[in-house]
Amino acid sequence: MIPRLNHPFTLGTVRWRRITMAALLLAPGLGVLPAEWFSAAVSARAQGEPQPSSPASAAAARPRTELRGVWLTANDMPVLRDRERMQQMVAQLARLNFNTLYPVVWNGGITYYPSEVMQGRGLQDFTFRGLQGQDVIGELIAEGRRQGLVVIPWFEFGFMAPPGSELARRHSAWLTSKQDGTLTSISAAGEVKWLNPFRPEVQQLITDLVLEVVGKYGADGIQFDDHTTLPREFGYDSFTVALYRRETGRNPPANPADPAWVKWRADKITAFMDRLSKAVRARRPGAIVSISPNYYDFAYKLQLQDWRAWVRQGIADELLVQIYRPDLESFTPHMWRPEVQEARQRIPTAMAILSGQRNRSTPAQLLQQKVMASRQAGLGVAFFYLESLWNLGPEPAEHRQATLAGLFSAPAARLGAGGSAALLPATPATDQLLPPASSTLPQLGLPVAPPPTTAPLKPWPESLPPIP
Repeated sequence: MIPRLNHPFTLGTVRWRRITMAALLLAPGLGVLPAEWFSAAVSARAQGEPQPSSPASAAAARPRTELRGVWLTANDMPVLRDRERMQQMVAQLARLNFNTLYPVVWNGGITYYPSEVMQGRGLQDFTFRGLQGQDVIGELIAEGRRQGLVVIPWFEFGFMAPPGSELARRHSAWLTSKQDGTLTSISAAGEVKWLNPFRPEVQQLITDLVLEVVGKYGADGIQFDDHTTLPREFGYDSFTVALYRRETGRNPPANPADPAWVKWRADKITAFMDRLSKAVRARRPGAIVSISPNYYDFAYKLQLQDWRAWVRQGIADELLVQIYRPDLESFTPHMWRPEVQEARQRIPTAMAILSGQRNRSTPAQLLQQKVMASRQAGLGVAFFYLESLWNLGPEPAEHRQATLAGLFSAPAARLGAGGSAALLPATPATDQLLPPASSTLPQLGLPVAPPPTTAPLKPWPESLPPIP
């Protein structure tokens, strides 16, 4: 039975709802209510759920499953190598309700742990240890587990090798080249050479190193980023040319962006990653294969990294998309890309946020805005990197830590490989009270709120400047 709108009770209810919505609209701007309670109330109203009656109940209603990570880079080694400072750092992140650490284990052609693989092959004549003689990665994993944090070692350099590294000098035949014979390119790490990902010897080295980390430490998983790939200008070395000619009957196209030539190389890398991920899971069942690529168009067309296929084929157990943009306007559209929203229907998915660099700080307010935007899209977050999380910002460290404490005021579990916890619901931007009808992804039939209308994505440079 449809109630009559001129009934005194019905009319009063309608007026009260209008007054309530007007108050919700005005309250965040007037500072009466926190913006995150407003977002929770709007999301609940749009989904027909009971609205929180207070900021405290809004916090209690937040999702309990959310990836909250931070990378520990070579710049963070002064902290990681000192046992007491490392323990204090892990305890602090645990208090702030982070749940995942990504420490670097492969960088600059060396391992940051005692590696029998590297020493046995004569590629590293020293053992990387802490100031107290400890195994840095081994103790970090143990401390992380003691504090309830998942630790996923980060295989940062992938197929990159510094020109002066022992690896590049000893195995020059393993390197790939551009069409003019050039062996180097400029990356975020400076000038590097590239190991040929199509050579069996290179694939075996990478596999042995990865399985060593997963097996030696019983690590919770392994992460590969945008360097476990190859810039599209490479692949014109004699080995790859002969392989392409044998399989296709043609020489590689002169244009490195030729679609068939891009696909052939990307498919080869995907096939290797499929074998590698299966080897990881065989060595340690339940291990998480994490990937952290650039946004898809850039990753596939310029880096031969078809991470969408990695997600669809079950190669990856979690996805963190690197969106290191300087403002919210250029950051937000990437969250709603079809391949990102498709991924979050399958595996835990997060936005990788740049928390700052030594030559470029990121305000705490912008970090807060990006986290809130990611959360509204049903995505987790991970910060690059520890040092800049609170020590390199324009505000005092205490202010930045307080901002993080407010964002992560309650603990949140994270999904592992094959996790059964419910996926986070995607919600529209806060300026859309009532979203348009939801679309449905065919893979699992899960509803996803369509993205707000945004401007076209801005072009992104092919390489980032090195971190000083």
